[in-house]
Amino acid sequence: MTWSKTERWLVTLIALHSMAVGAGLLLLPQWALNFGGWGHAEPLFFIWQAGVFHFVVAAGYLLEYRRHGTVTFLVMTKSMATVFLFASALLSHQPWVVWFSGLGDGAMGLCAFLAHRIAAGARKNRPL
Repeated sequence: MTWSKTERWLVTLIALHSMAVGAGLLLLPQWALNFGGWGHAEPLFFIWQAGVFHFVVAAGYLLEYRRHGTVTFLVMTKSMATVFLFASALLSHQPWVVWFSGLGDGAMGLCAFLAHRIAAGARKNRPL
């Protein structure tokens, strides 16, 4: 498999992950909160809003990659999420899912960045 194909699969899988998280927050908000280590939350509006946000960023990842062949939005979003999640976990008591999500988002962003850089080298240095 070429690095371009690896990059395309990686972007697709990261987008699918974001859609799955979004679907969980939209369709099963109380289960998602319990699974993550929180209790009951009201109003559910903000949980639903976070679900929609995940669909928006997933669409952004796919649109940017399809139109431009770049991963700037994906890397920026994952970087900002990583900083936010780790800062939240360090500054206040948060359940395990916050640390885990920070690690996961950081890993996804780093993998997308590295795969793009390696694939870009093979495509004559297309920008991030």
